[in-house]
Amino acid sequence: MKVLVTDEVHVDYGQIFVESGGDECDLYDAFAGQEGVGLCGGGTAGTLLLLTGLHIGGVDFTAELHDSRPEVDETWEEIVEVPFRPVSQETKLRQWNWKNSWELGLEERDYRVRYSAIAMDAGRSKNVREDDEPATDDRYLLQIWPAAPEPARLLKQTGGAAAYWHAFATAPVG
Repeated sequence: MKVLVTDEVHVDYGQIFVESGGDECDLYDAFAGQEGVGLCGGGTAGTLLLLTGLHIGGVDFTAELHDSRPEVDETWEEIVEVPFRPVSQETKLRQWNWKNSWELGLEERDYRVRYSAIAMDAGRSKNVREDDEPATDDRYLLQIWPAAPEPARLLKQTGGAAAYWHAFATAPVG
C-alpha cells in the first residue's frame, strides 16, 4: 500500500474532486447510473466527485493506492465503492477552484475506488470551519486499486448526511 495523500483538504460546497483530464462534473451527472450510491460520484469519465459532511473548511483526508482490494475496515461509518478510469497520464486530487491539488500518479487503466467517511453528520452540523478553528471530527479515506469495472456499491451507511446523498443518487434528474 502506498499513501498518496495525507493532508487537510479544503472543501467548498462539501466537494473534493479527482480529475484526470476529463470534463468538469455536474452534481447530477456525477451520480448517473449509480443506482442509489452517493458520496462518491463516478458518472463522468475520468472524474470523481467526493462529498463531505462539512460544507466549507478543512477536513482530514487520506488517499491510498493498493495492489489489490483492501479489506473493508468496519470502523468507518460510511463506505461506498465505484469504478474509476483515468483518461490521461495526470490524475490529481483537487480542491474546489483548484486552490490546491495533489498528484496521484495513476495509470490509464481500470480501478476500483472505495470512499469511506467517519462523522459526516458532525461535519454537516458544523457546516463551516474557519482556518483558525480546531479540526472537525469528520475524516475521509479514498482507497484505490486496479480492478475490472463493476457496478457502484453501497457497503455501509449509518448517518443522515450519507442517507441524503444516497437518496439524491436515486432520484431522477429533472
